[in-house]
Amino acid sequence: MRGFFVGLLLIPVVVISILSIRPGGLRRQLRLAGRRFRIALTVAGVYFVGAAIIRLGFPTGPGLDYGPPVLALLLAAIYMVLAQDPAPDS
Repeated sequence: MRGFFVGLLLIPVVVISILSIRPGGLRRQLRLAGRRFRIALTVAGVYFVGAAIIRLGFPTGPGLDYGPPVLALLLAAIYMVLAQDPAPDS
C-alpha cells in the first residue's frame, strides 16, 4: 500500500520535471499535450465510426478482416503528422 502512494506522488513529480526542462517551459508543454490529446480523441472517434461503417458495409470477406487494421494504420499516420510540435517562434 505504501508503494502505491509513493508511486501516486512520484509519477506526477517526474512528469512535471521532465516537461519543465523541455524548451518553452511547463505551460507550453502542457498546452501541446492538451492539443495532442484532443487530436487523439478525434482520431479515436473517427476510427470507431469507420470501423462501424466497415462492419456494416462488409459483413463478410476480406473487407471485414483487413479494413479496420488498414484504417488504424492510416489514422496513425495522420496523427503522427498532425501531432507534431509547431515550428518554434524565432
